[in-house]
Amino acid sequence: MPKLSIRDLDVSSQEVLMRVDFNVPLKDGSITDDTRIQAALPSIRHLLAGGAKLVLCSHLGRPKGGPDAKYSLAPAAVRLGELIGQAVALAPDCVGPATATLRAALRPGQVLLLENTRFHAAEEANDAAFSKELAGTATLYVNDAFGSAHRAHASTEGVTHYVTRSAMGFLMERELKYLQQELESPARPFVVIMGGSKVSDKIQVIMSLLEKADTLIIGGAMAFTFFKAQGYEVGNSRVEADKLDLALEILAKAKALGKTLLLPSDTRETDKFEDGAQTRCTLPFSQGGSVTPGWMGIDAGDVAIDEFRKVILDAKTVIWNGPVGVFEIENFAKGTRAVAEAVAEVTRRGAVSIIGGGDSVTAVNQFGLDEQMTFISTGGGASLELLEGKILPGVTALSAPSI
Repeated sequence: MPKLSIRDLDVSSQEVLMRVDFNVPLKDGSITDDTRIQAALPSIRHLLAGGAKLVLCSHLGRPKGGPDAKYSLAPAAVRLGELIGQAVALAPDCVGPATATLRAALRPGQVLLLENTRFHAAEEANDAAFSKELAGTATLYVNDAFGSAHRAHASTEGVTHYVTRSAMGFLMERELKYLQQELESPARPFVVIMGGSKVSDKIQVIMSLLEKADTLIIGGAMAFTFFKAQGYEVGNSRVEADKLDLALEILAKAKALGKTLLLPSDTRETDKFEDGAQTRCTLPFSQGGSVTPGWMGIDAGDVAIDEFRKVILDAKTVIWNGPVGVFEIENFAKGTRAVAEAVAEVTRRGAVSIIGGGDSVTAVNQFGLDEQMTFISTGGGASLELLEGKILPGVTALSAPSI
């Protein structure tokens, strides 16, 4: 169902509560990556330019048992102030009399950041009384935190019951456009690349996208569950022993649908899981190759890389979720780097490329290719659930467009 957009709201002199995703990584109290704050800037600037009295709320980390200074949003308030060129006050809490006083004092064009919503257990419980207090005197609500839209929490779903209208921000709008609308009738060939460590983490999205994709590439550690299920020797490679039948079921479904499911023809193996360890490529499995006993597969092999590249470069639409090797370690990163470079190249040729959140985003950032992709999702679990076809509570709760 279409949802009301931030661009449809008249926010002049209105108090607007906006859910952002400021769940940023911190080290010694400093932000190490402000990507999520940067992602919220278009919506924040739009609302401030429109004269809104802007109240921002977010969670950070997983605090337990109440307030915890190491999970304070204070660094986010400072960084946001630097980015928008104006002071951003931090409320002492997300609810309570002191916070209500600060909200009441806001003037059009000013912004207040509430303290971590997860300092209250009522946030994740989606408690009605807490939701009402969090909504406060706001008349409008904007959700631009796609990464939390799959959770029915007070700040993502509950508050919508206590405001006049609820709209999606620009970031949320783009996420839904590329992860949902663009995939209803994707330009073909449509290639899906699934990596990561566990088949169990991706089973539903694999099953869902297998129906739509022309080719499904499976890499990363999860590939070894498929190899093991087919009787290949995989040494000490990571295998989900209880998912072997599931792997065979996926292979059978791909065959029945007439879809190409492409596993790595060979793998890069190592005897030590550490930086600088020796690596070598196995023979292709179809030619009797296997992972050496005592060794483990940690990346796509050279033959597999060439095959992956050819398929990707022929695509018109590409979704990539999950690395095809342990890219965090340089000598295990060749396959993931090659995939990232191929996706960037085919995008330059006019294809639509969608990086579906999680470690794939980290990889394209690490390789300096982030600006060469069509769209990079900010969601991890939310991206997967949307690709699976699930309903996201934080999206469903938003208002329908005005007639």
